[in-house]
Amino acid sequence: MSDPTEVLTIGELARRTGLPVRTIRFWSDSGLVEPTDRTAGGFRLYDAAAAARLDLVRTLRELGLDLEAVRRVLDRQATVRDVARAHVRALDAEIRTLRVRRAVLDRVARHGGTTEEMRLMHELARMSADERQRIIDDFVRETFEGVEAEEPGAQIAHAMRSMPARLPEDPTAEQVEAWVELAELVGDEEFRARVRAMAVAGAQGTAEQPQGPDPAVVMEHAGRAAREEIAPDSPEGREILERITGPGLGAAERAELADRLATFTDRRVERYWQLLGILNGWPPRPSGVPAFEWLIAALRAPAAS
Repeated sequence: MSDPTEVLTIGELARRTGLPVRTIRFWSDSGLVEPTDRTAGGFRLYDAAAAARLDLVRTLRELGLDLEAVRRVLDRQATVRDVARAHVRALDAEIRTLRVRRAVLDRVARHGGTTEEMRLMHELARMSADERQRIIDDFVRETFEGVEAEEPGAQIAHAMRSMPARLPEDPTAEQVEAWVELAELVGDEEFRARVRAMAVAGAQGTAEQPQGPDPAVVMEHAGRAAREEIAPDSPEGREILERITGPGLGAAERAELADRLATFTDRRVERYWQLLGILNGWPPRPSGVPAFEWLIAALRAPAAS
């Protein structure tokens, strides 16, 4: 349209722009591209300025802006830059939601599961970020209700309260997978009961209560024994046990120490912290549970006759 005085009917404008007549009519009825004039028969006419405005509306709509955002740009209540920035933020939020949904669906596709697990996966895929976060927050609140962080030995309650699991704003695929696994884990009633038992047992202890052997020593000796598959009740296993606990530990003391260590040794609780580490970008740490499981088994093995 080179002549600024030229006017076009809605059909001619549709042929010039390639837009459907119904789209132009809708935008016109919405007040976005108003006709310049009308014929004696009431048909709409559009000039060059209206056609240029129509091109801008089309561009903004193709970028994904809703009609209200387009109207604000056209009315100069907002710049294209401002609206684009807001739209980028909205798209980022949508991308994060889609990443979670993809992770959930991929997990179902790879692992399947029971009807209840499938229901949980379906719910997770549909949840908003706030709803997903509430799962973790509710777990922490309900599991440690009544357990005071100041009580001696209540470290697990304090740690889980102070380090809630949150999906980062721009998560990696690994972090999304970790969050989905974590949501499954904290929704399991047996896991909740196990964590609460740990917290209550720790809170009921005393500040003077012995904590057992040095974890570094356990990781060094019992960790090697677990990796090399040394039987806890073998002569070599008993030698390794003495390196950890010292010689002369009586049967009752061995049993008491084994029970105390077993209370705070659980693969799924350790997995909770591993997943939390992934979400927070912490460096990976070697698993300590196999070493403590070996030590517990060695403590419970019959003493040599």
